[in-house]
Amino acid sequence: MAFCWFPMAGVALAMLVTPALAQQQPACGDRNDLLTQLKQKYKETPTGFGMTGQGSVVELMTSESGSWTLILSFPSGRSCLIATGEGWEMWQARLAGRGA
Repeated sequence: MAFCWFPMAGVALAMLVTPALAQQQPACGDRNDLLTQLKQKYKETPTGFGMTGQGSVVELMTSESGSWTLILSFPSGRSCLIATGEGWEMWQARLAGRGA
């Protein structure tokens, strides 16, 4: 029996959704259009991504001002907003070993 993490990931993502988004239908549309809007309005650009077991991609967009958006993109080219927020900070990578 294979372990399926997708239901748990869905629960975790649902907890991340801001209250305003939770009360609305998900904002979905063409991925390219969504990325263009995020770049123009919030100066957000892709920062990271991960593939789901179902072939969709979770993508993180961030800006230098600290705004962030998490979207789910489907193989069809359609994307949906999952969560948005402020205060995003990137951790600095540290090298292991002496002097680290």
